[in-house]
Amino acid sequence: MLSFDNAMPVNGQEAAASAGRVQAAPSKTSQPTTTTDGACANGQARKHHHIWLVTGPAGCGKTTVAEYLAKSLDMPYIEGDSHHTPANVEKMRSGNPLTDADRWDWLTALRDESMRRINRGSEGVVVTCSALKRKYRDVIRVAAYYDHDIRVHFIFLNAPAEVLLARVTKREGHYMGPSMVQSQFDILERPAEDERDVISIDVSRSIEEVKKDVLARVSDITKAVCRD
Repeated sequence: MLSFDNAMPVNGQEAAASAGRVQAAPSKTSQPTTTTDGACANGQARKHHHIWLVTGPAGCGKTTVAEYLAKSLDMPYIEGDSHHTPANVEKMRSGNPLTDADRWDWLTALRDESMRRINRGSEGVVVTCSALKRKYRDVIRVAAYYDHDIRVHFIFLNAPAEVLLARVTKREGHYMGPSMVQSQFDILERPAEDERDVISIDVSRSIEEVKKDVLARVSDITKAVCRD
């Protein structure tokens, strides 16, 4: 992982990502004074800010779930696809998968924008990002190193490839075509057991069931963090 003073790569991450790193977050004057163990000296509950990453391959429902979650939590929504460079978009439109090198600047841009929204006063943000590999997720996790009041969470929308392929085939007007679904599954690294900041959601059910499940899990996590 990246530290404050050491710009070493994250799991093989190339220099492009570290070059886009944000500065340590400015102090928040409204925050209560805290002790060294994180408890508030004045007895108030410590304030945490949350970055909720809605992740998974094409067709899993990231946008639908993220928009619903952002509205329910009254948080800003960051659409990951809109932060791709024109070159990346054209590459995917042509059916060519992105490489690791194509993704580093995109990932750091999403991380930096999330932190900017929080530094401007937001309680948190909801972001869509495929985050197909662990090292991609690690890039976003660095946000918690820059600001210790930030908690990063990943909501992995999980479904078989054939389910997602059927959904993408019906989708109109999006540059991510059906051919890209299999290419994403080819490189997909499902969250490991030690990635405790990830919750997995079965999205082969109805979208209403999925949204209800996601909101309930997010609520449970938020309450647990408040008790920390």
